[in-house]
Amino acid sequence: MSIQNPARDTTHDSRTHLKAFPRRVYRFRALGMGLGILPISVVLTELGVSWPAWTWAVLSCLVWPHIAYQLSSRSGDPFRAELRNLSLDSAFAGSLVPLMHFNLLPSVVLLTMASADKINTGVRGLLVRSLPGMLIGAVVMGALTGFAMQPATSMPVLLATLPIMVIHTLAVSLGSYQLIRKVQSQNARLDELSRVDSLTGLESRGHWQEQAGLLLSSYCTGKSAASMLLIDADHFKQVNDRHGHASGDDVLRAIGVAITANLPPGSHAGRIGGDEFAVALPIPADAAMEVANGILARVATLEFPQVAALRCSVSIGIAEPVAEDPSLRTWLEAADHALYRAKAAGRNRIASRDTTRVHPHADA
Repeated sequence: MSIQNPARDTTHDSRTHLKAFPRRVYRFRALGMGLGILPISVVLTELGVSWPAWTWAVLSCLVWPHIAYQLSSRSGDPFRAELRNLSLDSAFAGSLVPLMHFNLLPSVVLLTMASADKINTGVRGLLVRSLPGMLIGAVVMGALTGFAMQPATSMPVLLATLPIMVIHTLAVSLGSYQLIRKVQSQNARLDELSRVDSLTGLESRGHWQEQAGLLLSSYCTGKSAASMLLIDADHFKQVNDRHGHASGDDVLRAIGVAITANLPPGSHAGRIGGDEFAVALPIPADAAMEVANGILARVATLEFPQVAALRCSVSIGIAEPVAEDPSLRTWLEAADHALYRAKAAGRNRIASRDTTRVHPHADA
């Protein structure tokens, strides 16, 4: 399992997002402006305007979206280039309102769509920053048209406005939904990463402590038995020194698998230190002794094809919660004391408060 540099990953993700930003905006710009030409065309037809007005409408709705995408995608800073394009979007939208002589429905829909696109980018303050451009566009075009006012909306204009109202709204909603799903997926992934040790696949220290605390609470209320195994890889520093840290990682992964293979239902195994593991078991100490023996035996049989001479063993301490002080800290300390006894007796052993059990292959 390779471990990547988080800083590099973050930088890579950021660059990918910035490059994708113009493409994401382009889809909504092309869709909204492309649909916007429908009511604009009907209004201009009803007004009987000359070709310059038609040219500006076609340029704004059908040509500009593609020019904007080319400008941003070819820029050395696509993100900033797209922010400029978005401000120009507002200017174009503002100019189209007086071009239509302030026809009420398409004007409101067009300005709302332009504003929604700014909000949909997720860029803080972009909508406010785009308002001056929208106002300038409206004032300049208004001056050219003499601020002619014909706000009444006919039935043909209303019908031509429906596609942009429905389709663009659904497209923005779908985009927001996809973004929410992506965030939810990332949050779930982050939650998983916070609960799982990436090297061994066991529970992380924090998540294990939480689960062990729940088991301890169940024990204190008489709902469940409870035992803890504290497991330490024997002579792990020597493994790293002699065979390298990659082999050390192989040993830790293999021990994690050996632990998992011997756990009864309801158990929680976690990596709580570099080469130290803890297991919270919903069973009494005598049954936990059998689980520990299974782990000890399985670890003794581990082989590592990359390093034929490499062998490993573990020492295990067992403890039930301390009746005088049923806290997780005291429980851990009791298991740690038992682990110390196992290591002091020669390692590759299981020890509890009362007994020290030697695996048959301890001296192998």
